[in-house]
Amino acid sequence: MIIPAYGSSTLADLLPSVAARLGVPGYETDRLGLPAADRYVVVLIDGLGWDLLQGAAAQTPYLGSLLAGSRSLTAGVPSTTVTSLASLGTGLPPGQHGMVGYTSRVPATGEILNALTWESDLVAQDYQPKVTEFERARAAGIAVTSVALERFESTGLTQAGLRGPAFLGFREERAVDVRVALTVEAALRGERSLVYAYERELDHTGHVDGCASPAWRRHLGRVDRMLAQLREALPAEVVLIVTGDHGMVDIPPWHQLIAEEHPDLMAGVDALAGEGRFRQVYVDREPVAAVARRWAERLGDKAWVRTRDEAIEAGWFGSVDPELRERWGHVLVAMRTDWAVMTRQFPRELSLIGMHGSLTAAEMTVPLLIG
Repeated sequence: MIIPAYGSSTLADLLPSVAARLGVPGYETDRLGLPAADRYVVVLIDGLGWDLLQGAAAQTPYLGSLLAGSRSLTAGVPSTTVTSLASLGTGLPPGQHGMVGYTSRVPATGEILNALTWESDLVAQDYQPKVTEFERARAAGIAVTSVALERFESTGLTQAGLRGPAFLGFREERAVDVRVALTVEAALRGERSLVYAYERELDHTGHVDGCASPAWRRHLGRVDRMLAQLREALPAEVVLIVTGDHGMVDIPPWHQLIAEEHPDLMAGVDALAGEGRFRQVYVDREPVAAVARRWAERLGDKAWVRTRDEAIEAGWFGSVDPELRERWGHVLVAMRTDWAVMTRQFPRELSLIGMHGSLTAAEMTVPLLIG
């Protein structure tokens, strides 16, 4: 089990370290030992885990060349895109920004919020009102820009955890020349600059085909070539930082445990949310300890089963704002081995091969590469 070292070596520490280097007021310490510069490009590759990258040297001549002398960071808990991007954007642990997973229950309404699609009347900036690192940098006179798919500009997740930058959008993800040109343009703005660029397709390929698949490795090779092209196009004084938001593990279909097929698991349960590797169990009518005990007995050494209070006490989410506490499930089920707890509430997830969300090293550790 990997417990994040919030404040020293997590995704939430990356942009505060960049801010310190750029001279943003209130940031005195570069926690990660980044190179000094006036211009930074931070590229986040969705699904690029540390273990996965180390095992793919043949497909990554450029990224592989950066591994020597590099280090890893950890995602927050759960190790999933919603939580990781919010941690990156706010510079805060999950316990402070409250974006607690792919899906979660909204305490005030009881609705299950999918924070990626955000098909909800919730106002994203109200749900996550903490100031982002991008907003702070922009207020300090830094030219801050996000380069991503056009349709991501106004999503709920962007407005919740990544708001603040100017936005340069592209329509075609395979239009590498366009993406590189936009990123270089953004990096050269102003006297000091910070660019955030996002690549999502590697994660999608892993979910559909598995992270051990030839398709995943081929796509990683395309990402590697794009980053090599970007580094060549950027002026030498621009520091390129490459990281990921989580790793991934492949789950055999016969290791998908369907919660609804086990009455002992569903007894006393009012709602399920989260993801297959980090299931959040909401309990309103029965003692939480009794529900946790049944889940632990059923799953045995396949999972770490903790109550919300136990997980908070163990530091899974960092310091937790009391107003956000109810967003997490009363019982949290983090898978240890190559198993997942699925639910018929989310039938599309039953076709996934690659998954993430738990506290294993393969899911929690991501690279911090300096190009």
